[in-house]
Amino acid sequence: MKNLIIPVVALSLIATSCVSKKKYAALESQYKDTKGNLQKTTLEKEELESKFAKIESRVANYNEKINSLKSDNVALQNENDVKLDMVGNAAVISNKTRESMRETLSKVDPALLAEAKTLKDSLNLAISYNLKSKMNTEDLNNSDDINIDIDQTVVMISVSDKLLFNTTSYRVKKGAFKLIEKLANVIKSEPSMDVMIEGHTDSRTINNVTVQDNWDLSVKRATSIVRLLENKYNVDGSQLIASGRGSTMPLVENTSSENRAKNRRTRIVILPNLDKFFALLANEKPLEQ
Repeated sequence: MKNLIIPVVALSLIATSCVSKKKYAALESQYKDTKGNLQKTTLEKEELESKFAKIESRVANYNEKINSLKSDNVALQNENDVKLDMVGNAAVISNKTRESMRETLSKVDPALLAEAKTLKDSLNLAISYNLKSKMNTEDLNNSDDINIDIDQTVVMISVSDKLLFNTTSYRVKKGAFKLIEKLANVIKSEPSMDVMIEGHTDSRTINNVTVQDNWDLSVKRATSIVRLLENKYNVDGSQLIASGRGSTMPLVENTSSENRAKNRRTRIVILPNLDKFFALLANEKPLEQ
């Protein structure tokens, strides 16, 4: 019996040993396959990450180009906004100011607007409207005796002497102080502006104890206004120029009392950057009375 048991046990051990080797071989083969698949997956992952990095880089480049184009577009738009339009022989206003000018002209009397045939006429009308509104000349007596004109890049306000002086006198009337104060506020609002006050007379000869001739009278009248602007209304004297023209620059022939009255005037010549000056007038409210 014992002899029979030993072979059976031995046979069982051999059978068990054979099954374990097969399983081992299968597991080893499966491990190798799994390891190979893992290596393959790792390589594929690395390739995908590389491709993704390249795609991200291309997207970043595209975004950079798009942003650059946007910046270029903004720059071009800004450049277009400040592009100067030609008025007469001088470049004076930007596209942005031109748009503001159109808005102003929509408020102007249609009859006056119909007379504006050129860009210069339109600019003249728009600045005149804004300047008169800012100076609020409607509350002044005889405000029709205040005319505003533009010659190239110069704004000129012409005021009849009957608003400012008595006959042959260079003392400014107290009734004109309100007008001078409004002018002072306009000048002070833009420190880069230079302002020349010009005195003009008619052609009649004058000579008395205080005035030698028309040259003398025109200079003294201009100086009187300059002193008033500086001393009473605190305008920086470096912005002011006093000039006498005598009777040398008449508006019309001195052939009648009416014409001589037109020639007796004080002209305020403002020398601004018109683009900046127009924006100043258009954007601010009228000065307080």
